Amino acid sequence: MDILLLILGLALILGGANFLTDGSAALAQRFRVPEFIVGLTIVAVGTSTPELVVSVLSAAAGNSDVAIGNVVGSNIFNVFVILGICALIAPLPLTGGNIRRDIPFVTAASVLLLLFTSDRLLGLGQADAIGRIDGIIMLLLYIALIRYTIRAEGRTAVQATPETAAAGKPQRGKAMWLIVVMIVGGLAGLVFGGELFLRSATAIARALGVSESVIAITLVAGGTSLPELASSVVSLIKGKADMALGNVIGSNIANILLILGLSATINPLTLGGITRIDLLVVLLSSVLLFVSAFTFRRKAVDRWEGFLFLVIYALYIGYLIR
Repeated sequence: MDILLLILGLALILGGANFLTDGSAALAQRFRVPEFIVGLTIVAVGTSTPELVVSVLSAAAGNSDVAIGNVVGSNIFNVFVILGICALIAPLPLTGGNIRRDIPFVTAASVLLLLFTSDRLLGLGQADAIGRIDGIIMLLLYIALIRYTIRAEGRTAVQATPETAAAGKPQRGKAMWLIVVMIVGGLAGLVFGGELFLRSATAIARALGVSESVIAITLVAGGTSLPELASSVVSLIKGKADMALGNVIGSNIANILLILGLSATINPLTLGGITRIDLLVVLLSSVLLFVSAFTFRRKAVDRWEGFLFLVIYALYIGYLIR
């Protein structure tokens, strides 16, 4: 039964990713919104719903290490696995905006997370924790960053379009109600399919005698990131590389600033079993993504870099379960 549910969950994920990608692309075309922005906002926040639910509920229940560990594991998975797989399929081009603004934002959010969880090191407290004030600061920063990015991308789109007077005006295409149905239906398929896949895979792993720690490290973090994986791969296959990249960058920013910010505002979060090594790996993922833009004088995440990302993730998992 679990195997059938696993297959059903996977089918919902793939179908949801297909609908979400087509609906988001249609929305971008209709309102002349850059696909990267759609990926950064609607797709990123939508596919981060599983992480949001897990972390917020965990914070409310007092399980701080699960709330933080879910975000940490998901951000590492997003860069090293999702972008790794996408780059193996096709090199991911990075724009000047990605290099000057978007990737530095992810890196800054990772540094902020490291600082907010270094109370003892900085002499600010007896325990490393993300307090309510820290959470509110994160939420305000998230709103400010998204607003700034949308305005910056909007200016770039207008400058790059000859018909500047027509920029921002709705264009003909799919009916608006159909676009909404596709996006909402796609997100629903991703979220419910991801939950079904995660529960089934966990049950199968337990039946095979796999330890709880391995399940938590691999299946929980990877399972909540399945929507990002599916939507990014489908977007790339359909030639929407900007949307795939925006999805991962947007998800990582949302995971730290929005999800942990909201979780910490509800209930202060202590590190628990999450170590500084885990947080440094999150920062490493952002730094390596930035460095990949300057290798071989090509502004892209190339196939060999995608392979390297996957190797680093495998080594990290090996370190955790050693």
